[in-house]
Amino acid sequence: MTYHKYLFLTVLSMLVLGGCQDSKRKQELDLREQRLLQKEKEFSLKEADYRSLVRMRDSLFTKTDTAAVVLQWPDDIAGTWNGKSLCRESTCPEYVIGDQRSNSWEFISDSTGLYTRVTNNNNQVIRVYSATFDSTRIQLHFASDSSASKNMELAVELGRSGANLLKGLQTIGIDKSCAAKFSIELTRSLNQ
Repeated sequence: MTYHKYLFLTVLSMLVLGGCQDSKRKQELDLREQRLLQKEKEFSLKEADYRSLVRMRDSLFTKTDTAAVVLQWPDDIAGTWNGKSLCRESTCPEYVIGDQRSNSWEFISDSTGLYTRVTNNNNQVIRVYSATFDSTRIQLHFASDSSASKNMELAVELGRSGANLLKGLQTIGIDKSCAAKFSIELTRSLNQ
């Protein structure tokens, strides 16, 4: 009888130990999978940077028969504007509905294109948007690079609301997991 007890206890302990090893193995596999997913994410960011650099290199080597066209902002847009923004919608913890911000927006251009530089009250540059415009609207875009701690993408669309007033909407996306929308109003700076 005691032999059967020992046999039973031995079999039972082997099953319990085997179950513990399965749990430990599952944890190790889960950890390994998380590491692989992180490496895939890092690789995709590096791949995006690489593709961007290849496009830039190709654009530099592209020969054109005509002289390059240098875009410039129209005189009624170029220069400095005082900006006020108000958060209207948010699913991001960084932005709360009702948040207000005041910044200086400068519409600039150079041989590489059109840009809008946003600075805070201490004249520190917060962000530089690439820009396009047509007769009805101005579109601005910013995306953080792969080295940033947060993957941010910002889009701004502005329209003319008078000689010295631009109004529009700014949409902010963070890590493709949340979004915030700000209404924006720009008035022509008197210190031009």
